[in-house]
Amino acid sequence: MTAQPAISATPDRQSTPCFLVLSAHDFRSPRKANIHFISSELARRGLTRFFSLRYSLLSRYTGDPRLSLDGEANQIGFYHGVECYLWKTLIHPFNTRRRWLRPLENLLYRGYSQGHNRVLRRWIREADVILLESGIAPVFFPLIQRLNPRAELIYRASDTLEAIKVAEYVQGAFARAAPQLDTIALPSPAMADTIPSHHNLALVPQGIDHSLAERADPSPYGAGIHAVSVGSMLFDPQFFILAAQRFPNIQFHVIGSGQGRHPDYPANVHVYGEMPFAQTLPYIKHAQLGIAPYVSDQLPVYLRDTSMKLIQYEFFGVPAICPDFIAADYPQRFGYQLGDADSIARAIERALHPEQPIPRRQVLNWQQVTERLLQPRAFPDTHFGQEPSL
Repeated sequence: MTAQPAISATPDRQSTPCFLVLSAHDFRSPRKANIHFISSELARRGLTRFFSLRYSLLSRYTGDPRLSLDGEANQIGFYHGVECYLWKTLIHPFNTRRRWLRPLENLLYRGYSQGHNRVLRRWIREADVILLESGIAPVFFPLIQRLNPRAELIYRASDTLEAIKVAEYVQGAFARAAPQLDTIALPSPAMADTIPSHHNLALVPQGIDHSLAERADPSPYGAGIHAVSVGSMLFDPQFFILAAQRFPNIQFHVIGSGQGRHPDYPANVHVYGEMPFAQTLPYIKHAQLGIAPYVSDQLPVYLRDTSMKLIQYEFFGVPAICPDFIAADYPQRFGYQLGDADSIARAIERALHPEQPIPRRQVLNWQQVTERLLQPRAFPDTHFGQEPSL
């Protein structure tokens, strides 16, 4: 057992609500996910605590992005207005993907779900609203019911449990908890069929910080046509080999692909390492084309709605080039068939010379996202099939 730190002060419930976030992220991590931005908004509304799960001595072998915070583990920290705690155990439960190991796997999850941590238990007791992020967090539902049955429970599905390949134990825990949660917030209607409860669903899309527009100048480009790709998720270098050969007049900028420069890239493909998020913004805002070069068309349907790079392109009004499966019927996107040079060329030509003006889809800011998480029934657009009302 690890030593327990001093306990933070008890909140004054008469003056401010107390929020608790349970997540396998850590609020202090350099890489930001939607749960970080939501937590920052919660901190503007009341005392906010971020409890980080599923971290142990095993994490050093998995490339866990929280390793840089290892020295802060098992003690309460305060970061940008949020109380933080990284719970480090000797081992943590994980999906072994071996049926013969399932009894041991279940035993590990069962023990972990008891929450033998003083800070976790106290923060649960003191919370008015508990936000469970998709992943391991639902295993703590029985503990929350015992310690604080009055707390409002919100589940934020960043991904489906199938897509992130959680253990069978976690899937079962979520299936049992789902009907009793106050809100299950989905960023895409395509996730609804994977949820074992429908009466408490709310459509709450991904958001973006609208102040980014003010931080995205000046242009890093020279004259001419520029296309940009940001990120490494399922990156397809073949797209740039084919596209750059067909369009030598376009400068293609590949940022943070994680693959380095491919030997077959033409001279008009410019490769950059991973950049701080803020540094990528001018490259996106001032590009004529945004590329989402996913290497597979066997992707979750909900990626159409949750891809952060596509959301960023839409926010800046940059037409997106992506595989047909992801483009779907979005008017801001121009689809191509994987590995088909002619199809890629047609997509680029249509994006550069559209038959009619390309409409801009409204993207919520994080304040609007958080408002919908906390009070989904106050917004008609949280019902499936509706557009966000700003």
